[in-house]
Amino acid sequence: MARLLRARALAAALAIAFTGALSAIALPAAQAATTTCSGTGTIPAGDYTIQANEWNSSAQQCLTYNGATAWTVSTANFNLGGSGAPATYPSIFKGCHWGLCTSNNPFPIQMSKLGSAVSSWDTTQPSSGAYDVAYDIWFNSSPTATGQPDGTEVMIWMNSRGGVQPFGSQTGNTTVAGHNWNVWTGQQSSWKIISYVLNPGATSLSNLDLKAMFQDAVSRGSINPSNYLLDVEAGFEIWQGGQGLGTNSFSVSATAAGSGGGDTTAPSVPANLAVTGTTASSASLSWSPSTDNVGVTGYRVYRNGAQVGTSSGTTFTDTGLSAATHYTYTVAAVDAAGNVSAPSTGATATTTSNGGGGGGSGCTAAYSVTNQWNSGFTANVTVTNSGTAPINGWKVNWTWGGGQQITSLWNGTLSSSGSAVTVTNMGYNGSVAPGANTSFGFQGAYSGTNGTPTLTCTAS
Repeated sequence: MARLLRARALAAALAIAFTGALSAIALPAAQAATTTCSGTGTIPAGDYTIQANEWNSSAQQCLTYNGATAWTVSTANFNLGGSGAPATYPSIFKGCHWGLCTSNNPFPIQMSKLGSAVSSWDTTQPSSGAYDVAYDIWFNSSPTATGQPDGTEVMIWMNSRGGVQPFGSQTGNTTVAGHNWNVWTGQQSSWKIISYVLNPGATSLSNLDLKAMFQDAVSRGSINPSNYLLDVEAGFEIWQGGQGLGTNSFSVSATAAGSGGGDTTAPSVPANLAVTGTTASSASLSWSPSTDNVGVTGYRVYRNGAQVGTSSGTTFTDTGLSAATHYTYTVAAVDAAGNVSAPSTGATATTTSNGGGGGGSGCTAAYSVTNQWNSGFTANVTVTNSGTAPINGWKVNWTWGGGQQITSLWNGTLSSSGSAVTVTNMGYNGSVAPGANTSFGFQGAYSGTNGTPTLTCTAS
């Protein structure tokens, strides 16, 4: 989270490396060590490197190398709030991290030419503290980066405790690489972040298909297929505590697609996505077929950023939806080699209401930030009667994706529990004629990124 600070800290460390010849002096010194208590210390572990990477704290942290790829956080007692940036990210990696490269390194590999990428990781996780257990994987627009990569940061959260959350906001969920994930996305100053949160969490993952996850990120527009995979890191973002966290074993392997004819060309982007019909619980879609140098085998359909199904043709009907609700769809094409196109332009479907007798009733809610400063903001929500009959009341729900909270609200009644928010009408603004609207507003506080939540409106 808030990796801009980490990027600056590591960039500063790299500057010291150039002036002090760190690659020639500091790294060999660490080769003899089995423990490092330096915030920028490293320990070689065969084809891997263990790094302290303490970038947002000056509290003591020590890492102890136990042989092979096993290591532990042997000293740590951090005490930061869970809504800001973590204190540290001690990790083991293969590849090139800010110009420091491991031996027998298969990277960089261009995403469009990635043949395979698989990792296994077994961890020890103490029952106290606030931390995540996460991969941190970097893509860059060029094959090398001596500082902050400018492509995409892919985080894969195996587990977490203490209520910490990824950077950005939750934008979907998906099943990929044989597991269920909540998907979070965000934008830093010069790079994208996409995080996959394992649901439920675990202490180990075996033969995780990283390529499948990267392809999912490509289909969401988070990874540019022309960018290069630079490294794979696995470690612990720590806010509180941390002592006892450890890696029992870790491995990652990656290969480029063979030059002898392996298909690495993605299909063309599906065009002309359109909503062909809706009911109170379904939406039907159609699109123009994609083309491919070998052949398109199917399409992935995404609702609000989460994959909801596949189709072997150019139509799809999504079911189980809520009445009088907006949904945004995109479609990506897949070929026999597993290459995935970029997502199509979105199409929005609005399901019909369940109302009967006197006509349909429903409402929509539109959110806008009207002012924002360092840690606070004001916002307005417009509630519109989208049905054909008057409504007598309305309720708007959403879940904050970051560290936001409402400090005062007007023209509505607030009820909240954790990150879940419900606002209902006052006595004077519950009745809304068809096509008319009313609004409420509030002042809030935030930390990190003040992302836009997804609102649901229910009419009565």
